[in-house]
This record gives sequence, structure tokens and C-alpha cells, in this order.
Amino acid sequence: MTSLYDLPGARRFEVTSPEGVRLAAVEAGAADGPTVVLVHGYPDTKEVWSHVAARLADRYRVVAYDVRGAGESSRPDATSAYALHRLTDDFERVLDAVAPEGRVHLVGHDWGSVQSWEFVTTPRVARRVASFTTISGPSLDHLGLVTREGLTRPTPGRISRNIEQGFRSWYVYALHVPVAPDLAWRGVLGKRWPSIMARAEKTLGAPEPSLSEDGVFGAKLYRANVRRRMASPRRDAIARMPVQLVVPDRERYLAKRIYDELDRFAPDLTRRQVSGGHWVPRTRPDLLARWIGEFVDGVERAGGVTDGRAAGMTEAGMPVAGVDSSAASASGSRPRGRRARRAEDNRRRFAGQLAVITGAGSGIGRSTALSLAEAGARLVLVDRDGAAVARTADLAEVLGAAEAFAETVDVSDAAAMEQLAGKVQASHGVPDLVVNNAGIGIAGSFLETTPEDWKRTLDVNLWGVIHGCRLFGAMMVERGQGGHIVNTASAAAFQPSKSLPAYSTSKAAVLMLSECLRAEFAAYGIGVTAVCPGFVATGITGATRFVGTSAEQERTLREKTTKAYKRRGYPPEKVADAILRAVAENTAVRPVTPEARAARAASRFTPRVLRALARIDLPK
Repeated sequence: MTSLYDLPGARRFEVTSPEGVRLAAVEAGAADGPTVVLVHGYPDTKEVWSHVAARLADRYRVVAYDVRGAGESSRPDATSAYALHRLTDDFERVLDAVAPEGRVHLVGHDWGSVQSWEFVTTPRVARRVASFTTISGPSLDHLGLVTREGLTRPTPGRISRNIEQGFRSWYVYALHVPVAPDLAWRGVLGKRWPSIMARAEKTLGAPEPSLSEDGVFGAKLYRANVRRRMASPRRDAIARMPVQLVVPDRERYLAKRIYDELDRFAPDLTRRQVSGGHWVPRTRPDLLARWIGEFVDGVERAGGVTDGRAAGMTEAGMPVAGVDSSAASASGSRPRGRRARRAEDNRRRFAGQLAVITGAGSGIGRSTALSLAEAGARLVLVDRDGAAVARTADLAEVLGAAEAFAETVDVSDAAAMEQLAGKVQASHGVPDLVVNNAGIGIAGSFLETTPEDWKRTLDVNLWGVIHGCRLFGAMMVERGQGGHIVNTASAAAFQPSKSLPAYSTSKAAVLMLSECLRAEFAAYGIGVTAVCPGFVATGITGATRFVGTSAEQERTLREKTTKAYKRRGYPPEKVADAILRAVAENTAVRPVTPEARAARAASRFTPRVLRALARIDLPK
């Protein structure tokens, strides 16, 4: 396990609060870089940030400290000693030690974020904070106000939000019970907490030796503050500096909807969504460090101006990847219209993430690449047609991709795919998303399909997917930070046909492979989705192999099929939208077109109908 004390230039120091509480802290990294202060939550210590700090230390001066009651810091007995104004005094003493004249970039997780909201809304301290990144920890003032509005000005949405958060806050109620939490932490809970975390959150790293005492004394944070502040929230608790909100999509303890009106309290707000659970500092340190760095750099370039547009711009005047600035408009309101909301959700989810897409030169692969580009993703685009994939990469950069690289590779070539995987990892890192989309079409009867036809079909449609899953899936597993793999199957995976034996077999195999991988990779937090389109207007029909025909007949059949697909009029952009939604929802199988959904339903409930349809010759 990486420790903060193992980082380059690490120096341990202590500060003392006004009432004599001793706080243990460490600073490391680039002494001349912007100062980033990391505040941990409950029942963690500063070491929860070790993996994030290790990724920031080459460019930033990183500071982390154990809050009172945790780790190497003092543990006051009185519950009142853990009140938010005491924690604010502690933070101010840390600032006096590390940035007596300058400003820092603050990052808080869990209760570290809760108390950091107090820091950034207390004027004497807020002026010393250049930016704030908040992760899984709301302001008690904001939460108290929106909860009260749900009671005094109820709407169905506000009522359901209050109910959802009420259920998710079960642990808060438990921590207010006298004696029992202390006994649990010093007994069975303290012993089993590491296994609970490993199983539920897939966390990296081991717990601190002080875990039991951290749990006991940290509970005083809740008892000293939650009921009192929720009952009397401050209405003037406004954060005036740029604020970056990171929302895990599998958060267990907080309803995502509690942040829907956050721009009222943080006018310069950037919202991002990460795939992961509550402890993303341990489970997604690569992505989190990248986002923190991008945000800090944007604010530094803007000179600390509290303008979401300025803070979200690169030196070239383009938006920082993934910046969804609620304050970039005067209202900061959620965009109206389904497409606008979906685009916003995509930016929150995919901005800054690394995606590898095969078959990206045209059709579904190209449309998926462009949709991810608009969301601010980093792209590695693969196709055997070098010119076509280069055009896709160029357009992706114009549309907003953080970066886009074109690679000319035949996915059926195992050695070439090995080289591609090594190059991607060395140059760009481990992908967060892999879309195995490359495929070819083939039609004709089984007896007329030659062994060479079978080999070529399976090499591309099945082995291409296997190569992508095996190589990039292994990277995701080794990294231990989750990810997602999408495999393009087909409605033909559900629908047998006497005219498509090779194609249907290859796609059915992709579907089953995806189901098997989903079961295996679930233990590593990696999602796997099989996307099954029906008749989509792509270039696949223009290159489909029609076995048992002359060259002239094949050309005619390709033209007729292409015209039929165009008349059907289902564009690949809709499939791309379905892919992004499937990743966001971690869907196992996503049939896309109406005929694909019908075929899947029939395969479950009326398989005899599909068998009867399989005997019909395709029109020629």
C-alpha cells in the first residue's frame, strides 16, 4: 500500500488548534506547484488520499492532515469539541502552516467534504480557498434547507427526495444511539470493517491500525453537528469560489438528487459523475486525480476568477474536458429538453475518461466516438481503414474530445491487438471504457458458406471481441478501479435464420461471451454490456459477403440491401445514444431497435415463432 509518507519530498508536521488539539499532517510533492489540501472523511484517516496524492504529487504540493479524533491527531473526549466551528479553526491553523499568504485548492471526501463546506462558506477562511472539490459529502446547511423545503413547499419530487435520503441516512441514526456504536467499533465492526469494505466497495489499500478508535471518536462529528445544523441551517452559506462536485453513480449513503439545486449555494459549479461507490478516493484514484488536476489548472489559469466559464477553459480557449458548469449561464438551471439533459448527463459521466473504440471508421463505432467526443472523453479510435478512422479522430477533436488518436489495426490480428493494447497503456493509461464494435456481414446458406468464410467471420466478429475483452479487461482488473466493456452483438443473436448462419452464430457467441464476462468481471467492479442493434443504416451492408453468388449478383444484393436499410431509416447515432445509456445504467443486454426488442422478447416467450421465421428466405 502506498503511504503519504512514501511520496517524494514527504514531510510530517503538526499544528495545534486554539484549544490545544494536536493535528498530524504531511506535505509532499512539487514544492513550487499549487497547494492542494485533502481532507478525509469517516472513519478514515489522511491515508485514504494516498493513491490520489501519489498521482498529484508530480505537479502539485499536496497536503493532508488527520482531523481531530482520527489517525495520529489528538482525540478530545467531549462531543462539543467536534463542532464545525472547531474544525474550521483546525483548518485555519493548517492554512497558517502551509499557505500563510497564498490560497489553496481544497478537496474533501465524506465528512471531510461536509466540514469543508463549512470552511468555504465562512468568510474569513473562504478568502483563502481558490477552489473546492466536493466528493460524497453535502453541506449540512444546504441539506437542511432543501429538506425543510420538501416539508414546507412539498412537490412529488421533493417529497420522494426526502424519503430516499431518509432511508439512506440509516447509519446517521445509528451513530446517534448511545454506547452501541462505540461497542461495535471496538468489537465486531472494527474487526470486520476491512472485509465489508473489500466486498461492498472494492477498495484499494488496507485500513489504518487506529480504525476502531477512529470509528469511536469520529462518530462525535455526527452527534455534535447533524441535528443542530439540520434544525437551524444558515441561509447565507454560499460558496463564492469555483466548486467541483463529483457524484459517484453507485453512492450508497447519499441520494444524487440532493445536489439538484446546489447551484443556489455554489453559483460557480461544475458537476461530474464517476462510476463507483462512496469511497472513490480509493477505488478511482486515477480519474479523480485527473479531474482534480484539470480543475485546479483551470482555476489557476483564470487567476482565481469566480466565473465558471473562465475556470473551465484551457489555454486555447476550449472547455476543460468534462466541465459542466452550472454557473456558465446566469441561471445555472438544468437544461431543458431531453437531448440537452442527456448531453449534460453524458458530460458528467464520460468527461475525461479514456475510451477505446474499434470499428470507429464508420457506422456505429464512428457515431459512438463522436457522442463520447461531445461528452469530453479521451479517445483511442481503431479501424482497419486508416483514412476513415483518422477522419473520425479529427472530427472528434472538433466536437470537444479531450484528445483523440487514430490507430490502424485489424482486430482479427492477435499480434496487432497485443501491440495496440501495449501502446494504449504506455501512452494513455488503462481505458475506462472499451467498445468492441468492429464487425463484418455475411449472408447465405450454411452449405454454401466455406471454411474460409467461417474463419473470416469468426476472426472479426468473435475473435476481435475476445481480443479486446482479454487485453483491455486484464488491464482493468489489474488496475482495480473498475471500468466498462461494451460488445456489439446483433438482433441476429436472438433470431435464427437459414440465410444468416455464420453471422447469427458469431453474434450469438458475442452475446453469450458478454454474459459470461459480466458474471466474472462483476467481482472487479467492471460492467459488461452486449448491445444488440437491428436494421441500422451503416456501411456494413455495402461490404457484406453474399456466399454462393457471382460477383455481379453480390454487387446487386449489396445495393438492394443498402437501399432497404436506408429506407428503414434507423441511424447509427441512436445506437450510440443507447450505448452511452447502457454504460451509465450498467445494463447487461441492450436491444436497440424495435425489431431487436421484439426478437428478444420472442426468444423468451414465443421461441416457436422465431423458429418458423428462421425458415423464410431473405428477399433477394
